[in-house]
Amino acid sequence: MKFRDTLLAALIVLAAWPVAAADKIHHLALQISDESPEKMTTVLNNAANVSRYYSEKGEEVEIKVVAFNAGVNMMRTDKSPVLERLKSVTESLPNLTLEVCGNTLEGMAHRENKQVSDIPLFAGSRVVQAGVVELIELSEKGYTIVRP
Repeated sequence: MKFRDTLLAALIVLAAWPVAAADKIHHLALQISDESPEKMTTVLNNAANVSRYYSEKGEEVEIKVVAFNAGVNMMRTDKSPVLERLKSVTESLPNLTLEVCGNTLEGMAHRENKQVSDIPLFAGSRVVQAGVVELIELSEKGYTIVRP
């Protein structure tokens, strides 16, 4: 009787396995810390490629782009050379979140004699207290961190 019960329990677990795997949500954080249009384009291309890959498999993925240091300039509407690409990617990927380091913004504002609120960021960007801390916490939550 014990063997039959164990076998039945194993079959139930195995039958539920594909459902559990299909419900998995993948998590990716892409770091941009350089003032490089090429790297930012790579970040955006990676986001689009990963999103398409999982979409074609019928799986979900949450993607965050975390900008800090000079990478914040890629999110500034007054400085970014990749605004058109940023716009097209964010419009096509509802699973993409843009995060900007508040510490970097404070330093920029100070150097430019501005208020943080006077620094124009790409629409929908979310300011986090510290970009590196955000990456640490995302890693602890199971995000894969990639720095192209």
